[in-house]
Amino acid sequence: MKGNKKILDVLNGLLADELTAIPQYMVHSEMCDNWGYERLHKLIEKRAVDEMKHAEKLIARILFLEGKPIVNRLKDMHIGAEVEKQIANDWAAEDGAVKAYNTGIKLAVEVGDNGTRELLEAILKDEEDHIDWLEAQGDQIRQMGAQQYLAEQIREG
Repeated sequence: MKGNKKILDVLNGLLADELTAIPQYMVHSEMCDNWGYERLHKLIEKRAVDEMKHAEKLIARILFLEGKPIVNRLKDMHIGAEVEKQIANDWAAEDGAVKAYNTGIKLAVEVGDNGTRELLEAILKDEEDHIDWLEAQGDQIRQMGAQQYLAEQIREG
């Protein structure tokens, strides 16, 4: 099925966002593992896998619409030198993703592409969940202090 060019451009832009988030989150996950923050390591690694699944769905949709997935275009990654900066950088990435998915949904509605709209709405829900988790981590750091927060991350759970 031949897709709308604007939709294909948006899908490839979203794909670039997802493909950029994967290594950013994997680096953050591995840094946390290296520091002994096992709980954060596992949770951030899961978020990277979520982004990989999003990329897979976007690629499938682009192919369905007879487009060409562009997988070699990454955006700037923002690696945090410590956990608080990682959380802030990841929040910024997720906030950008939420805005981009909302823009894509609006375009899909305008051009009458309900299949793409439904896909983007499902991924948007995941991105909003990611923001919620990141905001909760920031709240915990502010409420208990960075040292206590990080001490809690050593335990698996």
